[in-house]
Amino acid sequence: MTIRLHRGDLPDLTAIRPAQSRSTPRPWGLTRAANRLCVVQLSPGDGSADVVQMPAGRPSAPNLAKLLADPNTLKIFHFGRFDLGVLYQTLGVMAAPVYCTKIASRLARTYTDKHGLKDLVKELLGVDLSKQQQLSDWGSAELSDAQVAYAASDVLHLHALKAKLDGMLARESRTALTEACFRFSARSGAARPRGLGRRGYFLAFLNVFAALHGERGRMAVPGSRKGIQGDMPRRSHICWRWCHWIC
Repeated sequence: MTIRLHRGDLPDLTAIRPAQSRSTPRPWGLTRAANRLCVVQLSPGDGSADVVQMPAGRPSAPNLAKLLADPNTLKIFHFGRFDLGVLYQTLGVMAAPVYCTKIASRLARTYTDKHGLKDLVKELLGVDLSKQQQLSDWGSAELSDAQVAYAASDVLHLHALKAKLDGMLARESRTALTEACFRFSARSGAARPRGLGRRGYFLAFLNVFAALHGERGRMAVPGSRKGIQGDMPRRSHICWRWCHWIC
């Protein structure tokens, strides 16, 4: 496994230009607004990883921002709503297009409530991830070798997970719904109040609402044996609550 450690930004985008790239921020603390972005991990899916240590304040990372905004590069996240919000608040760019393995897991693996990355990798790939360094000091000026290795391992399996989940979603005819949820996730959470606009959020919600509806006015909710009936306001409210739970 090759790990490349950078400070402040990616020096070169050519190493991570494949059609899919996985990036995830390692925020320091539990809330988006109060704590800064410390580390961003990326993997092009070839068994290597780039770990970018971000300085305090308002860092300028033009190469990283360019990659996040590149419409030809799919960014794969786990718990994308949180990651997208942290990246948007720090770098001022909304990553797109995106794929979230947590959303995909919730729609594909309705037989369980365990959708964390460790559980997902263990079941689908047979790999036991260590989370020993998860709560360590990511704001330190110098990251330990163990922290860098953990950051890299946190991103290396996302491409394989996507392939597994895509197969499950296609089998259950939930691919279109999942893609609508990805778009909604990008417009919700921490990013929405920061200037992306109500119109985009509402349109993304309508896409999910339309994808959930089956024939005869029934709302088909994955994980539920019965469709949800009722007038349009009731179905809209249920869909809105479901969106925020899934995404």
